[in-house]
Amino acid sequence: MNWQPTTDFIKKTNVYKAFKKAGFDNFKDFYNWSINDREKFWDFTINELNIKTKVPYSTVLDASDLEQPIWLKNAKINIVDSCFQAHPEQIAIKFQSEGDEKITEWTYNELNKLVNRISNSLVNSGLKQGDAIGIDMAMNIEAVAIYLAAIKAGIQVVTVADSFSPAEIKVRFDIGKPKIVFTQDFLIRGGKHIPLYDKVIEAGAEKIVVIPNDNENLRLRKKDMDWEDFLSENDEFQSIATNPLDTITVLFSSGTTGAPKAIPWNHTTAIKSAADGYYHHDIQEGNTVAWPTNLGWMMGPWLIFASLINKGTIALFEGSPMSDAFGKFIQDAKVNMLGIVPSIVRAWKNKGNMEAYDWSAIKCFSSTGESSNPKEMEYLMSLAQHKPIIEYCGGTEIGGGYVTSTLIQTNIPSTFSTPALGSEFVILDEKNRLSDKGEVFLVPPAMGLSFKLLNKDHHKVYYEGTPEIEGKLLRRHGDFLVRMENGYYRVMGRTDDSMNLGGIKVSSLQIEELVNSHIAILESAAVAVSPEDGGPSLLVLYIVPNGIVDKELIMYELQKLIKQKLNPLFKIHDVVVKEKLPRTASGKIMRRVLRKEYNMG
Repeated sequence: MNWQPTTDFIKKTNVYKAFKKAGFDNFKDFYNWSINDREKFWDFTINELNIKTKVPYSTVLDASDLEQPIWLKNAKINIVDSCFQAHPEQIAIKFQSEGDEKITEWTYNELNKLVNRISNSLVNSGLKQGDAIGIDMAMNIEAVAIYLAAIKAGIQVVTVADSFSPAEIKVRFDIGKPKIVFTQDFLIRGGKHIPLYDKVIEAGAEKIVVIPNDNENLRLRKKDMDWEDFLSENDEFQSIATNPLDTITVLFSSGTTGAPKAIPWNHTTAIKSAADGYYHHDIQEGNTVAWPTNLGWMMGPWLIFASLINKGTIALFEGSPMSDAFGKFIQDAKVNMLGIVPSIVRAWKNKGNMEAYDWSAIKCFSSTGESSNPKEMEYLMSLAQHKPIIEYCGGTEIGGGYVTSTLIQTNIPSTFSTPALGSEFVILDEKNRLSDKGEVFLVPPAMGLSFKLLNKDHHKVYYEGTPEIEGKLLRRHGDFLVRMENGYYRVMGRTDDSMNLGGIKVSSLQIEELVNSHIAILESAAVAVSPEDGGPSLLVLYIVPNGIVDKELIMYELQKLIKQKLNPLFKIHDVVVKEKLPRTASGKIMRRVLRKEYNMG
């Protein structure tokens, strides 16, 4: 069932007020302006968001080099200054940990003081501007404060998801080279204690600061520190002036070459996140925003910037989003905007446990990370008295979305109504012709788009070999998109050899490398297939065994291997035994053929 905004509702949205203020009568003209006059649009948006600079920019955009554009030329900035413009006594964070009975609230003033104490502590520890710290912990108050404090002190943050194995954590630390890593002794999930400090030690972290869940039994290495011993008492700190394109965060996204891409975010990436939150998610002053995520995924930093720059409140639940306690938290925190990945909705629908709670405060949902299923999205809408869902698709290297929805257009479950403001893309078929069905290529420049990678050649990854259409430079992205007859869009998965599993992007090669390490397997191919009724991708492994294998046993052993060495959230849907894998003349595995074979089978 579609959702249709009323005229009164439309007039209260941020995007309506913005396009009227900019002198336009409709959203379409506003969008066209955002891509045809990028400099004026982003200057307008920066003023709408009230982004603070220490030295004003001379020009918003120097696009003389489209692959390496200069945003906010000659400015000095620290994006954290723009995160603390709400009234000091307004609630900045609502937090509840699994097992707690009450929600803890932190005002902007309280959060700012904690941020300043941490900034002073980092400087006192000998860290200098341009150094890096690591964060591998749950999304809680301390994680948010540490993240903001480092950026405020001119220090980069290397973020790692708390679900990763020690080997995967080590890969990321080796690239980002954090001098201090912040973590917890353990996580609490479903009443279980899951070690985290031990994993970070195994990953080779040199110095660790531990935020304990259990003070009495905390045992640290001599070179590591307890959180309270680390914290300075000085709650005053002047933010460090930096260049707008200086790195603030190093995030990781899997590509097609096995190892994760290390993608730096800068101060302007945060502006892109905040703009998407403002225009497309309608985050208004005082709105409470929840998104089950982690700083290791782009939606963690996105949540911080989109909420705080728009003077909203971040709602954080440390625990499983599948639990009854999470549903009650969304109710009690009076969440206005709730973000999810479709896999979570599927679990809610199967259990029916969220139906017991009053989510009427929700104004809209947002869905990202995976393709969604219309029936499941309709179910999600029903949990909040038929509220709309902003379908939101982008990437870590975008800082937000390139295709999305708004609250001023008809909302159709599992579809996107518009390219994101300030973003332009084309769809090309296999012969590189403009099409309504095919691979997405982005049209630079757009604020938020990456311009460097720490461990790969940025030009080769995104630009080398891309076609030029209508005189426009195109940037490779890899999503498979369909433009429907009504002008809306559906994302049908990936065209390259990466996949989204449970909202996490991973390359086929990463999985195959692990599977091939099993003594019973000669070679393998990992493919993501879409369910018949649409929705999150399913992981299917094609294997060529070294002799005769028992399918159920090998599936069990491979699942155990993936859980221990890669990520426990990656679930194998099926294993298919083959005598040989289809290959191109140059020897590359033809995963597209296998996907097609499985879907037809």
